[in-house]
Amino acid sequence: MASHQRSTPSPEPQRSSGDEPETALETARRQLGRAADYLEIDDTVLERLRYPGKVHEVTVPLERDDGSVDVFTGYRAQHDSVRGPYKGGLRYHPAVTRDECVGLAMWMTWKCAVMDIPFGGAKGGIVVDPKSLSDEEKERLTRRFTQEIREVIGPTTDIPAPDMGTDSATMAWLMDAYSMQEGETIPGVVTGKPPAVGGSYGREEAPGRSVAIVTRETLDYYDEPIAETTVAVQGFGSVGANAARLLDEWGATVAAISDVNGAVYDPDGIDVAAIPSHDEEPEAVTENADGTRISNDELLALDVDVLVPAAVGNVITEDNADDVRADLVVEGANGPTTFAADAILAERGIDVLPDILANAGGVTVSYFEWLQDINRRAWSLDRVQDELEAEMVAAWDAVREEVEARDVTWRDAAYIVALSRISEAHEMRGLWP
Repeated sequence: MASHQRSTPSPEPQRSSGDEPETALETARRQLGRAADYLEIDDTVLERLRYPGKVHEVTVPLERDDGSVDVFTGYRAQHDSVRGPYKGGLRYHPAVTRDECVGLAMWMTWKCAVMDIPFGGAKGGIVVDPKSLSDEEKERLTRRFTQEIREVIGPTTDIPAPDMGTDSATMAWLMDAYSMQEGETIPGVVTGKPPAVGGSYGREEAPGRSVAIVTRETLDYYDEPIAETTVAVQGFGSVGANAARLLDEWGATVAAISDVNGAVYDPDGIDVAAIPSHDEEPEAVTENADGTRISNDELLALDVDVLVPAAVGNVITEDNADDVRADLVVEGANGPTTFAADAILAERGIDVLPDILANAGGVTVSYFEWLQDINRRAWSLDRVQDELEAEMVAAWDAVREEVEARDVTWRDAAYIVALSRISEAHEMRGLWP
């Protein structure tokens, strides 16, 4: 697969001397600034978008199974609601911070705008290792957290969804706790629920499906047959596994996959359909896949056509961006590429399809789920997948138009699309009072 150089100069790499990883908030603000350089946006609108509307910090006490009580910190960051209710995931992870929630909420604002979905961005979480919790403890923690943030969430206010460390069961507990306090069943307060309680078919696999769709569309744009394409996928959770399986089904050769314990590489292709995802069997890749054992860092440097970082953020940095040999990077995780690394990849002519487009299938099907809940009418899996296909292709096409019209990177083009829509909404609504 050939590289595709742009005629305009790429951003100058800014290599730092420090060892601290770039935060999601720092990256989000830098990306906002870059996109704003291409547009005529009122400075007051731009300044407002640099900050969250609100950040809620709560204390969440939990009675453990042995009768002791631990206290955890929880957050809900609400960035911007000019286009609709706040929307965003809820993660349970020991590294959750206020700034991380704000940065991820900003990304959700851009993501919803790229997809032209009438939501704004939010993100939340609890500082806790979910592996340290029993199922009963996780349920009690979720229900108490719901009570602590109940006044700031709701089907027309702020709609949480699953993220790292949470799942459909977590969303069912949250919905039930909220509904019990409201005195009626309100399925639209969260998305990512089981279908039995108002969830949508196809929601869990949607982010991975959108990664595969964006990869397919981009390969087709560059006249690269998918049947002749090799792919490496870092992370075999819901996003990575579903993307890998769909690309394999469409004819691509998935040459490498990984989990937290390491990666497996086979240039002839891995039977990804036979490997359990992290959700199906945690940390099963290295135990079940045939091939050469390599590290997650080595996977990022494999000589493949497409690299899909679908594990965690900040894995492609200024320290290893020069080692990436793929011609196309499709971001499955949120923020896997730092700002400095992105500049290096652009300078090298490596195209990066950004997370706010590539993994937006999750929030898109969440929107479908919300519509189903509001209207009390369930959609079939075929309809969900057909609607997702149409929305992803339309969004990709809008970004492609900006790539061609402005001769910019795919990431800059995605932010230009998003920021254009958000700034127009702000200018139309004005500032109250």
